[in-house]
Amino acid sequence: MSAEIKISVPGLFAAAGAGIAFSVIDMTFKFLSGDYPLYEVVLFRSVVALGVMLAVILPLEGGYHQLRTHQPKLHFARCLAVLFANICFFTGLAILPLAEAVAIAFATPLIVTALSALFLGERPGPWRWGAVATGFLGVLIIMRPGPGTFQAAALLPALGACGYATLHVLTRRAGSVESGATMAFFPMLGFLIVSALAGILFGNGRFADGGSPALDFILRAWIWPAPEDWPYLIGVGLAGSIGGYLVTQAYRMNEAALAAPFEYIAMPMSVLWGVLIFNEWPDPAVWAGSSLIIASGLVSVWRETRRNRPVPRPRPRAEG
Repeated sequence: MSAEIKISVPGLFAAAGAGIAFSVIDMTFKFLSGDYPLYEVVLFRSVVALGVMLAVILPLEGGYHQLRTHQPKLHFARCLAVLFANICFFTGLAILPLAEAVAIAFATPLIVTALSALFLGERPGPWRWGAVATGFLGVLIIMRPGPGTFQAAALLPALGACGYATLHVLTRRAGSVESGATMAFFPMLGFLIVSALAGILFGNGRFADGGSPALDFILRAWIWPAPEDWPYLIGVGLAGSIGGYLVTQAYRMNEAALAAPFEYIAMPMSVLWGVLIFNEWPDPAVWAGSSLIIASGLVSVWRETRRNRPVPRPRPRAEG
């Protein structure tokens, strides 16, 4: 019999809250992608997010001494994973419809299940492996890997999902000895350093040739933000600080494969943003694939919750 899995309800709510925050980030990045390069938006997000972390979250979590980490190599690996994920996902987001890119990125919980079995010693049962297979089928339906229908840009959010899954597994591994604030801080710091270096190296746009929308989003020249865009830049930073903190708490408190599906709330949010802001209606393939992906995650959670339900003891029969 498999070992009982501990379920933290606050951790699951944290995962759902992170999903909402990340949907706001996705929408804002896509909204700004027509005028600003990727790393300029990342820089503003990092400055605001770090400010909130240092001024609010760290003091509430117990103080700045928490920034003394016991696992610097692990945090460096987490930074590399999330940087790779962000480059791939947000570059794909600039090209693909919002709901489609987010739906493909929801391969993350499925990849988390596989990686948690390989590297964390977690033991997904046949129900969870079946959910993984169903979810991957949903991803394939959305990506449509066939002649005349496949878009190479669809590989970008898929690669991003691999990076995010690696981040979550590393977060789970570090969670026993590091606080949520500590684990949220270092990726934010990594984003700040990398985006500042990007601005120095190619912020003048000398490497942009306009031939590729993906490369143009990364390499175009930096410009001073228009006054009407400042609320978006500040908002994406606030959402980044909240989402980064909540997602680390979620994966500290619960098994990685159990927490991940609760981020699926970002899928209906992305559909809502796509319709309201970008006038993008998902096509039937996106609806069908998304349904399979979300159903696979919810079935996995239902199964684990049911498995952990205490078995009622039989009542002694009254005599006489």
